[in-house]
Amino acid sequence: MTILSDEIYSRQIFDGKEMPTFFNYPELRERLIVLEGWSKAYSMTGWRLGWSFWPKNLVEHVNKLVINSVSCVNAAAQFAGIAALDGPDDSIKEMMRKFSIRRKLIHEGLNNLPGVECSLPGGAFYAFPKVIGTGMNGAEFAKKCMHEAGVAIVPGTAFGKTAKDYVRFSFAASSDNISQALEKIKKMLG
Repeated sequence: MTILSDEIYSRQIFDGKEMPTFFNYPELRERLIVLEGWSKAYSMTGWRLGWSFWPKNLVEHVNKLVINSVSCVNAAAQFAGIAALDGPDDSIKEMMRKFSIRRKLIHEGLNNLPGVECSLPGGAFYAFPKVIGTGMNGAEFAKKCMHEAGVAIVPGTAFGKTAKDYVRFSFAASSDNISQALEKIKKMLG
C-alpha cells in the first residue's frame, strides 16, 4: 500500500511545533509519496511550483504522467523559487505572526457564536468549526452565510461526507475582514 502525504502546510504550524511527517519513518520510504511546494510558505500560490518525493519504482511512471502537464516551469518562477529557498525565513515568520493573531481572533469569535464549536487550529490558515448546534448542517450553514450575511465559507462535505456538520473558514484575510464576517454571522444567527 502506498501512502500519499500532502505536506504543503509544513511551514505553517503554530505554537512552536513541527509538522509530523512520514519522512520520520525510513521504513516507509519505498511506499511514500510526499507533495510539497512554495505556494503556502512563500505565498507563491498560482506560480505552480512544487516538488514531490516518490518511491524509486514509481518515478518512471510519474514522469510519464507529468511530463506534458506540469513540467517546464517558466524561468521566472524557477528563479523566484530558488530565491525563496536561499533567502531568509523572515517573511514566513512575519506571516505566521499575523496568522497567529488571526487564528486567535477567529477561534474566539467562532466559539462566541451561538451553536458553533471550534477547536484551535494547529496549522495552515483554516478553522473547521462544528455548526450543527445552530440547527443547520454545514451545507445549510454555508449557504445561509453566503446569501444572508455575504460571507463565503466552504461546507465540510467538501472534505468528506463525515464532515457534514462542519464548515471551513479561512483566516488568510485581514483581521478587520474576519471581525466583520463574524459580526455579520452573529447578526444572521440572531
